[in-house]
Amino acid sequence: YDFEVWSSAQERWLEVSSVSNFESYQANRLKCRYRDIETKKTALAHTLNGSALALPRIVAALLENNQTPQGIKVPEVLVPYLGFDMID
Repeated sequence: YDFEVWSSAQERWLEVSSVSNFESYQANRLKCRYRDIETKKTALAHTLNGSALALPRIVAALLENNQTPQGIKVPEVLVPYLGFDMID
C-alpha cells in the first residue's frame, strides 16, 4: 500500500510512505516464529515492511492545501496536538 498526498504546486500525487506484506520471507531468515495457542505448533510469523514518512512532503502538502486569505488553516485533527488553528 502506498500513502500519497496531493501537491498543488506540482499538480500530482506524491508518495509519502509505503507498506507491504512480506509474509514469511523476512521471518524465515530471522527464524521468527510463534506458537499457536490451540494446536501448540510453531509457525513462521508474517511481517510487514514499512517506510517512515517523508516529512517534507507532508508539511508541504499541509501548507499548500490549507491556504486561506487569513493564513494557513491547521486541519481540525491536528489542532489538539498543536494548540492553535491558524498559521498567520
